[in-house]
Amino acid sequence: MASGAGEWSAEQIDNYETLISTTDVELLKRAWRNEKASPEILPFEEALVKRAKEQIQLMEETVDDFAESGHDPLIASLYQMDLDRAQFLLRSYLRVRLQKIEKFMFHIWKMDTYRNRLSIEEEKFTERCIRDIGKHLEETVLSKLPDNYQSVLKQSIISEEDDMVPEPQLDTFVVAKCERATRPLYLDGSRQSASFDSRQFAILTCL
Repeated sequence: MASGAGEWSAEQIDNYETLISTTDVELLKRAWRNEKASPEILPFEEALVKRAKEQIQLMEETVDDFAESGHDPLIASLYQMDLDRAQFLLRSYLRVRLQKIEKFMFHIWKMDTYRNRLSIEEEKFTERCIRDIGKHLEETVLSKLPDNYQSVLKQSIISEEDDMVPEPQLDTFVVAKCERATRPLYLDGSRQSASFDSRQFAILTCL
């Protein structure tokens, strides 16, 4: 901290932001934001989610101990606020992934690239959803249609592709924030490179 001025230098601010951004809560917030902004499902943050669950369990035990021992209610409420925040971020992260799975389940299931991004629980959930929806459509709609139109994935048997399967739109635009300065990057197949400064925002195509 600058002597006499009571202000931090740019380097000290960068070091502090780097330290804060590496805490599990901030990493979970970043994972949630990235997942929410991305049109396709991203790799599951298994290690981060495991640590978050362990920390939430520890915080729950701490809050219970404070309530039973009669500690200062203000301190207990601060711990409860941290607990609520961590639970909100974890639930939000898992919820947005489930929403993508429900929307693109058939596309995810047929693409190994996307299937490998799921957790074990998400993979079981996807398989169960596909089975249940397929059974429901077969019993309520498809069995009453001509044989050529009884596919869940295709409009008719003459279709060469799975034209009834929704896919994420990867040509959409996303807003990106650069955490640190980068070397020149080639984006969207362009021959022209671009570099980004620390904390700079950019609007890019997902592809």
